[in-house]
Formats: sequence, structure tokens, C-alpha cells
Amino acid sequence: MRQGLRQSMAWLHAWSGLVVGWVLFAVFVTGTASYYKDDISAWMRPELRLGVEHEPGQVAERAAAFLAREAPDAGGWFIELPKAEDPVATAHWWKTLEGPFHKARLDPETGARSAARDTRGGDFLYRFHFELSMPPLTGRWVVGTCALVLLVALISGIVTHRRIFADLFTFRRSKARQRSWLDAHNVAGVLALPFHLMITYTGLVTLAPMYMPWGASTAYKGEELRFFTESGMMPETRMPAGRSGTLAPLGPMVREAIARAPATPIEGIGVQNPADAHAAVIAYFEEPHGLAHLHPQVAFEGTTGAYTGKPSDPGPVAYASTAFIGLHEAHFAGPVLRVLFFLCGILGAATVATGLVLWTVARVPKPGERTGFGLRLVQILNVGTVAGLPAGIAAYFLANRLLPLDLAGRAGVEIGAFFGLWALVAVAACLRPHRAAWREGLALAALLFLAVPLVDAATVGSPFGDGMRFLAFDTVMIAIGGGLAFAAHKAGSVARRGQAATARQDLAREGFGRA
Repeated sequence: MRQGLRQSMAWLHAWSGLVVGWVLFAVFVTGTASYYKDDISAWMRPELRLGVEHEPGQVAERAAAFLAREAPDAGGWFIELPKAEDPVATAHWWKTLEGPFHKARLDPETGARSAARDTRGGDFLYRFHFELSMPPLTGRWVVGTCALVLLVALISGIVTHRRIFADLFTFRRSKARQRSWLDAHNVAGVLALPFHLMITYTGLVTLAPMYMPWGASTAYKGEELRFFTESGMMPETRMPAGRSGTLAPLGPMVREAIARAPATPIEGIGVQNPADAHAAVIAYFEEPHGLAHLHPQVAFEGTTGAYTGKPSDPGPVAYASTAFIGLHEAHFAGPVLRVLFFLCGILGAATVATGLVLWTVARVPKPGERTGFGLRLVQILNVGTVAGLPAGIAAYFLANRLLPLDLAGRAGVEIGAFFGLWALVAVAACLRPHRAAWREGLALAALLFLAVPLVDAATVGSPFGDGMRFLAFDTVMIAIGGGLAFAAHKAGSVARRGQAATARQDLAREGFGRA
């Protein structure tokens, strides 16, 4: 290598981070928010009151009656039972495992559709994190490809740094913009580097059966479900008989399942081929505390209600695989550790954002030079993503409070507000000068976040009336808005020409730009 290993790794780090950086920023931001998706959903459905307990068997039977009317020919049902943070039942149904997938939120007392406002809540941000609002398989492939490139960028970044530990404590705020951006990128990246490596690798492992299905398909030759039963992921069930059958009442099965697996609360009921003579019912329980994302399960014959068994004990490989999933999703984390995961996620988003900006400031044209098309395109995409995505999230929250409660397709309109504001900032970045676009885009996002608690108080009432849960949400909105306002202020600063020239030469020596 004529440039040397470190310089080559710097080139690989810069370009691999750039080509997927915009997707990764969205993945990090929405994934970080997903650590509190249940809290976001609760805030977006203020009509619901927590703490009301319901008998699971009765709720399951009411939901099954709804599904029998709504989707009698479905290939599968799943009923999420009420829980402390979400006191309604949710019915899911699908024709095939390729989709489309449908769901309805139900009043656990009546089995009718819930009167609470129609919203996707935190689940929208959670699914956007790994599907990008694309068809599920397409979105997961895109995110997985970007995650693989991120792993390359992380490893090449480690090789690039000569002073990786010194970079943890180095931030020259008074230096030129280019040098400050490099320091900010290094500090954000190194401070949470173990988290970045863990979250990227475990995210790939989580979807590994989809990315690399050849081992299971070769070993089981079209009977891949046996892989999951033999590995202890699910209990043994029968293939569809191809003739109709009548599903037995779910209530007795739910009660027997609770009696057979009393260690953790019941979470949901799955029904495979509900109208088939070989229908199967599986009760799912919350996973025990620990890393492994393994749900205890109890299975029954659908037409008779007879108990058929539980999954076999998972082997070491299956346990390790589910531990990676649990580590990625942080189900095991208590309040303090969850906050730490959240802060590390913010640092991940900051690492990507500063890297994207650094790529452009390291290539600022010299006096008298024109900005090329490629640089201008990257500048527009940076503003549209780094400022536009937060603005879209704030608009999503505001739409939840401002739209009429009885609006048809209300959940879709909320999501439309998310994409609409995001697109608005991106279009403005095309029309406005670069520095003005940064300042105005970040200022708009700050104003929207700061407006969330005000609109919340005006439409729902003081957050103090709903306890610390709602107060904490509004406080986080104010903190994010304040941070974006500070960023908007700094975006208007101008570096001195002499500092910029010196910093450009420093970055060129580091392998991040051109002298």
C-alpha cells in the first residue's frame, strides 16, 4: 500500500461511513428512542390509565372473538395481553408470514376496538429502526447491509487512530471548525466505542437467520421450523391438515398455561392456522430476568385445548444467540442501565453526525474555488438528515396532540407529519445557503421539540397530573430542544481563515481530507 496502512484505513473509514451514514443516523436515533418505546406509547395515548388489572383468559377470549369476525381465514393470530405499561389488548393477524400484517388495539373489557386515539406510538420508531418504513424484508436487508458497513468503519477507525485513548480526553473547542469537528467525532466515537461495537455486531446477529439461511435450509431441506423446535426456540406443532376445524375457547388454555409456567407474567397468545383442524395455540410468557431473550412457552392443540408440551431446553449455541438479542434490545436493563444505553445511543448518533459533517468541512473549497456537485449533494443530505430527522420526530409528537381524535386514518397522518417535516428541511437545504440551512433547520427542530411540552399542557393538561412518567417525557423534550438550539447557535459561527487553512492541513495529515 503506497499510502501506508493507517492512511488506507482512514480512507476506508471516511468513505464507508459516508455512503451509509445517513441511514445509520436514522437507525441510531430511532433505535435509541426505542429503549423507551413503551413510555413513548403511553405518552401518545394519554386517555389510557395504568394500574387496572384484567383476567388474562377473559381478555384472550374477547380478542379471539374479535379476530374470528375480522380475520376468520387468517394464517395466524397473535394476541398481546394487557400489561402494566400498556393496559389494552392488541390483536395481530396475517395471511402468510410474508405479510401483510394487520393489528387492532382492543378494549380488554369489551373486546371492541379501543376508544383511545389511533396512533402507532413508540412502535413506529421501533420498527423504523430496523425496517425504515419499507416492506419488512427489504428494510431489514438495507439496515443489515448498512450495519455491516458500519462494522467495517468502526474497525478501520480503530486502526486509524494513533492516540485512541488520548482522543477520549481531547476536545479543542477554541480551534478551527475542522479541528473541533474531528475532536468531537473522536470523543463521541471513543467514549462509547464498546457500545458501538456491541450494538452493531448484536444487531447483525439478531437477523442472522434471515441474512444467512443456508445452513438451516440445507440441513432441514424445506422443514426449517424443525430447526426452531430442536433448538428450543418454540414447541413442537403440527403442519396444517388442510381441512377446517373449530378453535376451542382460549380462556381455559390460558389459565392452564399460567398454572404450568407461573414464574413470569403471561405476555401473549399465538394461534397458528386458527380455522384448520391442526390449529395450535401457544402461550408466551415474559422472559426471565437475564441476558437471554427466551420466552417460556406452553403449547396446546387448538381444536381440543389439550396440552401438548413446552420447548426443549435450549443448548449453549441457542442460549448464546438469544443472549445477543437480549443484549441488543436491553430487556434485562434496569432504570440506571437503560439510561446508560440511551446515552450511549445518543453518542452513536453524534458519532455518525459529526463524521458526516467532518467529511464536508475537511473538503471545504479553498478561496476562489467553487463547491463541486458531489460536495454540495453531501451537504444537502447532511442537513436534511441530521436536522430533518429530529424535526420529523418532534412533528410526529405534535401531530399526536393536535390532530382531531376522531380523524380517519389518524395514525397514518401522524406518520405523514414525520416524513413531511423531514422532507421540508431537506428541500430547504437545497434552496438555502449551506450555513443558513444548518442554522434554520436546527432552529426549527429546536422550536418543535420545545413546543411539545407546551402543546401537551394545552391539550391534555399539566404533566404533574399524570405523575412523573409524563413529566419526565416533557423534560426530555425540553433538554433535546435546548441541545438543538445550542447547535443552531453554533452553526452560525464562522471560523477565521487562517485557522481553517491550518486545520485543513492537519486533517489531510490524519487521512481525513485533502490539503
